[in-house]
Amino acid sequence: MTTAPSTVRRPWLLPTLAGYQRGWLGRDIVAGISAGAVVVPQAMAYATIANLPVEVGLYTAIVPMLVYALLGGSRAMSVSATSTIATLTATTLVSVGVVANSDQIPRDLVTLTLLVGAILFVARLLRLGSLVEIINRPTLLGIQVGVGATVAVGQLPKLLGETTAPTGEGFVRSINAVIAAVPQANPWTALLAVCSIAALFLFKRFLPRVPGPLIVVAAGILLVAFGGAKEAGVELIAPVGQAFPLPVLPSFDHVFQLIPGALAIAVMAFLETAAVARGIRDLDDPRIDSNRELFAIGVANLVGGWFQALPAAGGFSQSAVNKAAGARSQVAAIVTVVLALLIGLFLGPVISLLPQATLAALVFVAVFGLIDVKDLALLWRISKRDFTIAAVVTVIGLTAGLLAAVAVGVLFTLVLVLAAMNKPRIHAEAAADGHMAVTLLGPLYTANVLATEQAVLDAADAAAQVATLHELTLDCSTLQDISITVILAFRDLDRELAGRGVRLRVRGLPSAAREIAARTPWFQGLEADGRVV
Repeated sequence: MTTAPSTVRRPWLLPTLAGYQRGWLGRDIVAGISAGAVVVPQAMAYATIANLPVEVGLYTAIVPMLVYALLGGSRAMSVSATSTIATLTATTLVSVGVVANSDQIPRDLVTLTLLVGAILFVARLLRLGSLVEIINRPTLLGIQVGVGATVAVGQLPKLLGETTAPTGEGFVRSINAVIAAVPQANPWTALLAVCSIAALFLFKRFLPRVPGPLIVVAAGILLVAFGGAKEAGVELIAPVGQAFPLPVLPSFDHVFQLIPGALAIAVMAFLETAAVARGIRDLDDPRIDSNRELFAIGVANLVGGWFQALPAAGGFSQSAVNKAAGARSQVAAIVTVVLALLIGLFLGPVISLLPQATLAALVFVAVFGLIDVKDLALLWRISKRDFTIAAVVTVIGLTAGLLAAVAVGVLFTLVLVLAAMNKPRIHAEAAADGHMAVTLLGPLYTANVLATEQAVLDAADAAAQVATLHELTLDCSTLQDISITVILAFRDLDRELAGRGVRLRVRGLPSAAREIAARTPWFQGLEADGRVV
């Protein structure tokens, strides 16, 4: 029997501990360790997408995750670096001329993450959680496919032995970099990459509960330590010291140029977070509040920015591992944070033995799943229009860049929403004895009121061609709110119908809307004539 989710308002601090049971602690500890085995290597790998030190990935698995654990509403979601956000970060830094390398963390990263957090926090203050989520699935799918293809191709030079990934420079330049890297490819690096990718896919397919990323990372380190991989020319990551997040001041050199990228990252960070939170929620878990998630992920980035973290969001793979291992609260995330801290403090010299190609293999496999051919095929079967939207956004992402793809995707969504709002929704009954009833099936806005007025007139004209029409009753029971634009449109409708010899009557207008309309001389005259019922 499923228990209905609680409707009791949860505390703003540690909301997932409300009603916590002692028996859950063991499950949370196991889940936190299991998720950490995926989160830590993946976060380090995602940092390399932007040619940033792996320490940035560790910091992202510590600070934002801890803040979300204190404020977030999802019991099992794990907040850290994601492939989509890391790619948009790389693109943003490159677009403003910030050259990242694997030895230093640019202070512009601090600025970017703080901007993302500030945008999300302001969106929460304006209660825009539901508004952001209107971006439709085809648009998101197009962005994801663009990200997946760009990152996958961008990792190929590292898989062949190069030390940098051109992901941030876009798909086309990444292809050029691959072509240039082939003649200088190191055969041992390529062999290690192929074996790592094959192992990761096999773990994912046949042993999904086994922490494949951790095993592949450990194997790569062992090959360097005892197998002579370094002597064979396999490139290693930059040396890692004691990785502990310390506060750093932002740079203001490119703050205004970073804002467009920060907007795109903020939109995708919230969309990913909300989608993961809802996707892993059990029926008896508390409902996901969009505005609470906006607040939690916004503060996570605001705090994480000061500690040189990448912009963070809810990650599906680590959250799925967390949930599958039995996580019942954000205590599991706190366990993952402790694990990441211990690794950063004591295993820096060991991590320094990690081959570049191993991390590139982790990224390659992770983003390969973003190229969702099944969903594209489903769109093609169900709606050619939706497939076209996904395809156009993908092509823009691969040619003009991922930031442009996000902008176009948001624009597509707004156009579709406005088109849907503009569509009149009425039901016209057949005329009888000179009378006709028309029912409004939805609310009226500036975007659809003129089209609705014209639809009512068209229905009246069609009825008048069949029989004489003297009166039209407009059922307005769906109008819980009314604006001056709608009132003026009703006045115009009354005048147009009167010109056709048809008397307008208004029925069922809710009291709140009627009170507003009654402030106008036209509606007062309508009431005086007994035409409001």
